[in-house]
Amino acid sequence: MRRQRPRVNWFFIAVVIVLIAIVTYVDRFVLPTAASPFIPTPTATRDPESYATQAESLFNEGKIPQAIDTYLEAIRVNPDDQALYISLARVQIFAGRYDEALINAENSLLLNPDNSMAHAVRSWALTQKGDFQGADDSANTALQLDPNNGPAHAYKAFLYGRMFETNEGPSIDPIQVAIEESNVAISLAPNSLEAHWARAYILLITGNYEEAIQQYKQAINSNGQISEIHLQLGTAYRALGVVSGDSSQTNDAIQEYTSANTYNPPDFRPELYSSRALAGIAEWDKAIQYAESAVRDAPTDPYLHGNWGFMLYKKFEWPAAAEQLALAIYGGSTEDGEAILPLPPTGNDTWSADDPWIASYYYVYALLLAQTDRCGEALPLTQTILDYFRADENAVYNAGQAQDLCAGSAQTTSPTPTP
Repeated sequence: MRRQRPRVNWFFIAVVIVLIAIVTYVDRFVLPTAASPFIPTPTATRDPESYATQAESLFNEGKIPQAIDTYLEAIRVNPDDQALYISLARVQIFAGRYDEALINAENSLLLNPDNSMAHAVRSWALTQKGDFQGADDSANTALQLDPNNGPAHAYKAFLYGRMFETNEGPSIDPIQVAIEESNVAISLAPNSLEAHWARAYILLITGNYEEAIQQYKQAINSNGQISEIHLQLGTAYRALGVVSGDSSQTNDAIQEYTSANTYNPPDFRPELYSSRALAGIAEWDKAIQYAESAVRDAPTDPYLHGNWGFMLYKKFEWPAAAEQLALAIYGGSTEDGEAILPLPPTGNDTWSADDPWIASYYYVYALLLAQTDRCGEALPLTQTILDYFRADENAVYNAGQAQDLCAGSAQTTSPTPTP
């Protein structure tokens, strides 16, 4: 008898093949990339507090943009930490990012409306934005919550100093409050950057230049890479040089303005202030160079074109001076086609009508037009000067000089041209 061959179980074979394929795939492609439970992960989870520590260290090193980025990362990791928002807002004010600072100070208040420091930093941001009433309310709230908050007193000193300088705000006699608050800030927070800066600022605007310089230096010892402090220190040196008659102070001022420009290159003020400091000692070539650099930083600002034109006029470079002064007064466009709006005698959103340099742009241009026999343009301009700058003795005098030049020119008989 013949044995019958067993039937092949094709289903079982198919299952075995599929299992073999799965095992092979896992062995070759999955296991090599899977982390072992007994081996630590390559990147350990970072402690959230380390971000804040690193950000503070970066700020102390003067690396303000990096400090801001690190504080933002710290907030991303720990969004409920109110102190992070306050620290970020403070650094943003040093960087001139006032709108962002205000938002973050208010974010901190959403987490804790009774945080004295959050109200204080909010006050400082509002001061920088020119909202003096809002800043005063926040400063008072901060000090009600914590009367011994040294930085809050410093911020209030800044606020009242600004009220004094601009003659605006809710206080009738702000400078006395500013002086008192700056002294209190120093007594409560003798190692605070803001306390020394606030005291220096109040000393500067009250004409105590030597003391102001010493306070600015102490602020710089805390953090030497904040542009605004170097800018104000340069102004203190320049003012001291004018009062004392010591021209060497101008060199110190230029050095501080250069430092300010190094730490904030887009800011045109270091070059603008440098040009005027050098004009004060009649170094016109250098003054022209700095004035031109300021225009490169903000090519559509008519005020800066006027400053450049003024320096060129004093160097007797009249055609170039006329071009820049015309851009300042009547507007025009840059080489790239960007619009330059006119700078009216009433000032604009950036420059106040109280700025005496605006009047100087007008009367220097009127003199320049009269001196080059362009009296058809000069005389209407002199009338504008007399209408808007009547309180400025220099402006009225020079407008009269331009009118006299044009009157003398009209009386002179022109020679008959040779055929």
